[in-house]
Amino acid sequence: MKAIGIILAGGNSDRLGDLCKERAVAAMPIGGSYRAIDFSLSNMTNSGINKVAVITQYNLRSLQDHISASKWWDFGSKKGGLFVFSPYPSGQDQNWYRGTADAIYQNISYLKKSNEPYVVIASGDGIYKMDFNDIVNYHEEKGADITIAYKDLKGTSKEPKRYGIIAMNDDGRIVEFEEKPENPKGTTASMGIYVMRRDVLIDMLEKKIPEGKYNLVQDIIMAGKDTLKIYGFEYKHYWVTLNSTKAYFDANMKFLDKDTRKLLLTEPYIYTKPKDDPPVKYNVSANVKHSLISGGTIIDGTIVDSVVFRKVKVSEGAVVKNSIVLESTHIGKDCVIEYAILDKEVQISDGKVIKGTPEEPAVISKGSII
Repeated sequence: MKAIGIILAGGNSDRLGDLCKERAVAAMPIGGSYRAIDFSLSNMTNSGINKVAVITQYNLRSLQDHISASKWWDFGSKKGGLFVFSPYPSGQDQNWYRGTADAIYQNISYLKKSNEPYVVIASGDGIYKMDFNDIVNYHEEKGADITIAYKDLKGTSKEPKRYGIIAMNDDGRIVEFEEKPENPKGTTASMGIYVMRRDVLIDMLEKKIPEGKYNLVQDIIMAGKDTLKIYGFEYKHYWVTLNSTKAYFDANMKFLDKDTRKLLLTEPYIYTKPKDDPPVKYNVSANVKHSLISGGTIIDGTIVDSVVFRKVKVSEGAVVKNSIVLESTHIGKDCVIEYAILDKEVQISDGKVIKGTPEEPAVISKGSII
C-alpha cells in the first residue's frame, strides 16, 4: 500500500457523559470483545497500510494499554510499525494539542520521515469495515488533492445535524462543508476519513499552524476548497460513529443483528488485544436469549437482547433486557435491568431496578455501587 495511516484518537467527548470520564472515546468497549479503535486499526492493516500513527490526548491510559503491543494488528514488521503519539512539553512547544491539525503538526516528523506518497487519516471512534485501497484508487483516478469519505444518511435514523455535511457538484467535487449545522441542507455526512498527498499535507500544516489555524477540516482542508481539488468518496456499507450515548448503545445492539455480524465479524477480520478468560458458565437457572456473552461470565439469571462483556456475574432471579453490561460488573439477585448501560466494575445490590428507555438508556458510572 502506498500510504501511511494516522488515527486521530485524542478527542474528549462530553456527548458520552460519564462513559468517557476516565477513558477516551476510541477506547470505548464495543460488541463484547472490542474497543472502538480496533476497527480503524484493523481496516488499516487489512488494506495493506503497515505504518500507522495513533495520536492520543485525553484519558489516554486505557487506550495506550490496549494498543501497547502492535502484534495484534500485525504492525510489527521492520518496514512499518504502530506509533503512539501523545502531547509532551518541549523547547519548541509547551502546548497540548490545540486541535486536530495541531496534533498532526506537532508530530510532523512522522510525515517527513515517511516515503509513501499518500496519507490516510481516520478517526478512532468509527465502527465500520472499509478497504482503504478503494478510496486511494478513487483519489488517484480523480487526480484529487484531498478526498473525503462520506455516508448518505438519507433513509437512516441518524440526525444529519450531528455530523459534518458536505455538498458536491456533479463530478463529485466538494463545494461546501457545514460542521454540525442546526438546519442541514443535505444528508451527505463526512465520515472523518481523509486521503491526502503527504507533501500537500506537510505544506498546508506548515503554512496554516503559524497563523493560529488548528482545525484540520475547517482551517486546513476546507480553507483550500477553491484552490485544491477536494472530492467526496461515497461509502455504502455499515458505519456509525460514537457521538452520543444513544449512538454507543445502538452500536452495541447492532452486534445482535445477523447481517451486521456477518459484515463486521467475517474475513477480513477485526482484530483486538485478546483476553485469556475461561468460557462462559451457564448455571441451572440461567436463561439466555438473543444475546452476546463474553468469556469469564457466570450466569444464574435471565439475559435477553443484551450485550454482556467479560467477567460479569448475573445472579439468580435477575433479569437483564436490552442492556449493555461492561466488564467485571456484578448484578445481584432479583434485579431488573432494562435499557441500561452498566459500566465496568459496577455492583448492583439484590432487588434493585434500573430502567431507561430506547431513546435515553440509563447509564451507571464505572465502579458505582447501587
